Amino acid sequence: MNANNQNPTLTGSEILWATLVGEGVTTVFGYPGGAILPVYDALRKFPIHHVLVRHEQGASHMADGYARASGQVGVCMATSGPGATNLVTGLATAMLDSIPMIAITGQVSSKVLGSDAFQEVDITGITLPITKHNFLVTRAEDIAPIVREAFQIARSGRPGPVLVDITKDAQQAMAAFDFDAAAPAPYRPHPMLRAENSAIREAMELIRAAKRPIIFAGHGINQSGAEREVIEFAERLHIPVASTLLGLGSFPASHPLSLGMMGMHGESWVNNAIQQSDLLLAFGMRFDDRVTGNLASYAPNAKKIHIEIDPSEINKNVKADVALIGDLREVLSTLLELIPATGWDRSSSDAWLKQINASKGNEAVRDIINLPDNGHLYAAHVIHDIWREAVAAGREKDTIIVTDVGQHQMWEAQYFRHNAPRTLVTSGGLGTMGFALPAAIGAKAACPEKDVWVIAGDGGFQMTAAELSTIVQENLHINIAVINNGFLGMVRQWQEAFYDKNYSCSPILSPDFVKLAEAHGIPGAHITQRKDVTPAVTKARTGSSAFLINFSVEKEDGVYPMIAPGSALHEMVRRPNPLIETGEDE
Repeated sequence: MNANNQNPTLTGSEILWATLVGEGVTTVFGYPGGAILPVYDALRKFPIHHVLVRHEQGASHMADGYARASGQVGVCMATSGPGATNLVTGLATAMLDSIPMIAITGQVSSKVLGSDAFQEVDITGITLPITKHNFLVTRAEDIAPIVREAFQIARSGRPGPVLVDITKDAQQAMAAFDFDAAAPAPYRPHPMLRAENSAIREAMELIRAAKRPIIFAGHGINQSGAEREVIEFAERLHIPVASTLLGLGSFPASHPLSLGMMGMHGESWVNNAIQQSDLLLAFGMRFDDRVTGNLASYAPNAKKIHIEIDPSEINKNVKADVALIGDLREVLSTLLELIPATGWDRSSSDAWLKQINASKGNEAVRDIINLPDNGHLYAAHVIHDIWREAVAAGREKDTIIVTDVGQHQMWEAQYFRHNAPRTLVTSGGLGTMGFALPAAIGAKAACPEKDVWVIAGDGGFQMTAAELSTIVQENLHINIAVINNGFLGMVRQWQEAFYDKNYSCSPILSPDFVKLAEAHGIPGAHITQRKDVTPAVTKARTGSSAFLINFSVEKEDGVYPMIAPGSALHEMVRRPNPLIETGEDE
């Protein structure tokens, strides 16, 4: 059915699908159930591919991964009651990381709303704090206008998830459909979302006066599409660039001005430089507590210029000396007009960059192409070798890494050098275990031509392992690296550091992951030695189907450096055993 037919009379379910087609949706992730069966019955009439998940949480993470990898709005779908509530963790994940996503849920008929009908739950009330907006739709004629408005809200300004709850009688009722007439009013940014001339002048004065500036590359660079402007800005002024976790890839890791990741498990030279800086230029980031450490001692001598599209983030955690509120790409374009392409005095910036690079010393071993092999297999080896294989194959910029949450997530950030945007998909703000496998399905659906790797711990992987069958049913070539250390690794590391090695409930028993994958129809391999890592990675990448590798790594390895809770950014805990030669900070 064509969404552009002239005012056909359709069921609410048909209107829903026709509107999604009109919005450019080609893939939806979901799970059917009673309150949304009319919608699923109408699906056969529309050119949208539906991915049947094994759990609704998986659907929300798939839509999230689809959005992160493509920059488009991801769409997931579930029935009422438990189907809808199973989306909650995925909505919260998307909300904290500003991911444009639409969740469509079925609801009981409007005549029994509020009666505790079978599988009735107030999903709009439940999700109010974890969505950018949500709607309850009780009339068929309201479906197209509300869905179109939902897409506008999800995409505009600071992106985020929107939930649309549609009662069963609205799905079944008839109404005229006019896609164009259902268009929302043009998006009009809030008047605050325009960097004022006076603030621009103040920012330029601080930039001219700075001797030790640092640019913070945040997730907003990807969201704004400002990668080119950031590179041009940094190169004109010769300012080094540090990245947040979600900002990795927005500024090329191989660029001479790139310093690496900041924060709790960031590079020591980055954190020390931040503490010594006199100007921080925050580009699309929110000064999360994992980035700042103890606020009382954070960058004490630095002025702060904060460029941010969400006014509520200004001065929320760190006081800005100059706030430039607006779309990052637009604000940077304005600033670049005031910065000459040549002739800017870069002597102080050059000296500053030289000072930072000199401070790396032996800690820059992460940059060495061959990490040492002392007979033990470390997670750092695995991730580093996955990156090396991607580089050797000329696929570095066409490889998407999707991580779960924990130690492996931090090792990935340290050892896989992201040189292109949207090549790292990870849960930052919420830190959702179980995210990686379903999010990778979404990423592969969005970018079928790219190599997609899951990097997950043995704990988080088990949370959503049922989605292995979704991979097989969709015939997706996704490579899976399970970093298996027999522990909930980050929990164990904290117990080691702060709880006298009382490993309470952190050792975890796992199934044979290779046999588990084979039971789903996915081949795999067990790897215990460094020499076998690259051959297994190559086999997985060049194969014709999904492949799982179970890497049995050192059980009590840790991620270093590490900032203890309540400590200042420069008060980093270093590796306690320098004989462990993974190449990490010692």
